[in-house]
Amino acid sequence: MTEPQDLKYRQWFRGADVDGDGFITRRDVRMMSERYIAARGAAPDSETARRLNDGMDGFWTNVIAPMDQDGDGKVDLREMIAGFRRVLTDPALYPQQIAPITNLFFDLTDLDGDDKIDQGEFQLIYDAVADVPGEDCAEVFATLDLDGSGALDRAEFHKAVAEFFYGNDPHAPANHLFGKIAD
Repeated sequence: MTEPQDLKYRQWFRGADVDGDGFITRRDVRMMSERYIAARGAAPDSETARRLNDGMDGFWTNVIAPMDQDGDGKVDLREMIAGFRRVLTDPALYPQQIAPITNLFFDLTDLDGDDKIDQGEFQLIYDAVADVPGEDCAEVFATLDLDGSGALDRAEFHKAVAEFFYGNDPHAPANHLFGKIAD
């Protein structure tokens, strides 16, 4: 694992540790869902909320919980980095490992259903859910909009997420997908 990946994973961990206690728990994952649902303005009993809660429950069960090496029901930074190092080794596995949750987040971030994420949608969701400041969102969005269209299509979004989790380039724009990291 390279230094850029460690920095990215640490940044992701900070966002995923919603309550700030130094661990990712099932409750943190649920709180991410609640933030997302609130940012979308969806009712807690809506289809959107159900899809997100189901997807995030699967994310906890299939991705995060298996990283819990000591069986205490929570994942600390060391366990998470070790888990990512163990699992996210082959970008060819992206379709099975990361793409399903990426598709879910794309669909839920696309507030107007036009199959694109514009800067306003990106900023609303990332500010509310991942606690990424607005000025960082605007800068990150501009670098991820590879074709300069003013929106991220599904392919651009997948490219960014794949680069974030599997990439080693210390200068890749996607390094800052979940908030700016220090070089």
